[in-house]
Amino acid sequence: MRVSMSPCKPSFVSNESIGYSAMNLASLKPTWGRRDKAVVVLGATGTGKSRLAIDLATRFPAEVINSDKIQVYKGLNIVTNKVTQEECHGVPHHLLSTVEPDSDFTASDFCRSASRIADGITGRGRLPIIAGGSNSYVDALVNDHVDFWSRYDCCFIWVHVALPVLHSFVSQRVDVMIESGLVNEVRGIFDPNDTDYSKGLRRAIGVPEMDQFLRCEMSMDQGPFNRVKVLREAVDQIKRNTCDLSCRQLHKIWHLPVRNLHRLDATDAVLGKDSWERTVAAPAAKIMSKFLDDDHDQYPPIVFENARFRLAAVAGSTN
Repeated sequence: MRVSMSPCKPSFVSNESIGYSAMNLASLKPTWGRRDKAVVVLGATGTGKSRLAIDLATRFPAEVINSDKIQVYKGLNIVTNKVTQEECHGVPHHLLSTVEPDSDFTASDFCRSASRIADGITGRGRLPIIAGGSNSYVDALVNDHVDFWSRYDCCFIWVHVALPVLHSFVSQRVDVMIESGLVNEVRGIFDPNDTDYSKGLRRAIGVPEMDQFLRCEMSMDQGPFNRVKVLREAVDQIKRNTCDLSCRQLHKIWHLPVRNLHRLDATDAVLGKDSWERTVAAPAAKIMSKFLDDDHDQYPPIVFENARFRLAAVAGSTN
C-alpha cells in the first residue's frame, strides 16, 4: 500500500528531548538484531488508544495500523468513532475505512494485511504502531501469524481507565455521537428487509440497536411520543452494550499471552484531574524510546501480579 507521507505536526514532547531528532529508524537497525520492532497500543473503547498512537507517531517516525475490526470498514464514521483527518495530524493511517461494508474481514485477513503493511512501513525506515480495540486481531497477529512474530519484536502499551470512570465517559460519548448525527448515519444504511446484523459494518454497536426505532419511525401507526420513547431505549441499549464491550476488552487484554506489556493509567486524565501529556503521552514516549534503544532480550516486561487477580475479578463481575 502506497501512502502519502504528510509531514507530522509536532506534539507536546519534542523529538529532540527524547533523542530522535529527525532520525530515520533505519539508522537503528544495526542495533536491533535480526528482528524489526513494532509498538502495539491496547485499551478498551474510550480509553484514548487512537489519541496515544497519533501522539507517539508525531514524536517518532511512525505510521499507524488500525486493528479495530469495525473501523476497517468504509462508512459510519460517527457510529464507529473514527479519528478525523484533522485529529490524525498528518500521521498516515492504514486499514482505516478500507474494507467494503458487506465484506467479512476476518482475523486471518487482518494478519495478512497488517503484516504486509508493517513490512512496507519498516521498508521506508519507519515504525509500525498498531492500535485498536480488537484484541483478537492483535492476538492472532503477534502470536499466531508466523511472518509477523518471526520478524518483529513488539512493545505493548496498555492505556487503562478505571471501569466506573470509563463507563461514565463512554455513556457521555454516546450522547455526543447522537448529537453529531449517529441516527442519520444508521438511517442511511437501514434496510427493513434485512435483519442480519452479524456481518460486516452492520455489526457495529449503534446499528442493530436502532432497528426498532427506525421501524417505528416508518410506521404510520406510531405517534411522536412513542418514537421518542423507543429512541431513548435504543440509546440506553447502545450505552449498555458499549460498557459491556469495554469489560470484555479489558478481560482479553489482561489475558493476552504477551510479554513487554506496560500499563498506563489514564483515569485522572479522563476525569480532568491531571493532564493527558503527563500521565499518558510522555510516559509512553519514554517507554517507546527505551524499547527502540534496548536489545529486546535485555528489556524485561512490566508485570502487575497483585493487580492481575483484582482486575480480572472486576472485569468478570461486570460482564
